[in-house]
Amino acid sequence: MVNKVFTVEEARGLMPELLRRAALLIGIRADLAELGHDLAATGRSHLGGIPEAKAMEARVAEVLGWFDEQGIEVKGVAPLLADFPAVLSGESVRLCWIEGETALGWYHRSDLGFPGRRPLP
Repeated sequence: MVNKVFTVEEARGLMPELLRRAALLIGIRADLAELGHDLAATGRSHLGGIPEAKAMEARVAEVLGWFDEQGIEVKGVAPLLADFPAVLSGESVRLCWIEGETALGWYHRSDLGFPGRRPLP
């Protein structure tokens, strides 16, 4: 993982690519869940079999690797939750984005996590 401290502007600059990759991940995640369920329940799926599941898992790892390469911390994948390490007013914070949001508009103190979320000033 890259140890990066982002400005709000830097983090917002990555949002178009984050949203694109998040959409990919969400689609693959849904397909993988359906495939796994179908294989467990009936032994077959219109999405394929074990090789397709392994390919989907590899694709998930590849997409998540991009976040790591940028220094973005993925805190969860269902829902997808991403934090950008930052400093606001001299305090260590995480600029916080969760699946479904279309922009980066929240932060929380690094020691508080998601329950401490506040709108960005």
